[in-house]
This record gives sequence, structure tokens and C-alpha cells, in this order.
Amino acid sequence: MSYWSKWIRCAAVRAVKTMAQTAVATIGAAAVLSEVNWPVVVSASALAGALSLLTSVAGLPEVEK
Repeated sequence: MSYWSKWIRCAAVRAVKTMAQTAVATIGAAAVLSEVNWPVVVSASALAGALSLLTSVAGLPEVEK
């Protein structure tokens, strides 16, 4: 497996985990499930995923050069 394909896979896994954690935290802030502001959950999770990918540019310990 090439360096870049491994980097993309590892960065994507981190981004998906970050998005899931953000969604859980955002949903958990609502008192009841019917009060969840779903557009906010989706946008916050997408932003967290994008920021995770940008942070991964600095380097991933899972990927050796």
C-alpha cells in the first residue's frame, strides 16, 4: 500500500470518528430527541470532519514515511 493511500485511509477514519463524536455531543445537548436541531448537528459534524482532515495534513502517527 502506498504512503498516500494509507494516509487517505487513516485521515478518513479519523475524520469519520470526529464527526460521530461531534454529532453525539451536539445531539446530547438537547433535552429530548424531538428538540434536536438536525441542521446544526449536520453542519457541526461536517465542519468537524473538515477540520480533522486539515489537522491530519500536519501528520498522522499511524502513517510512517
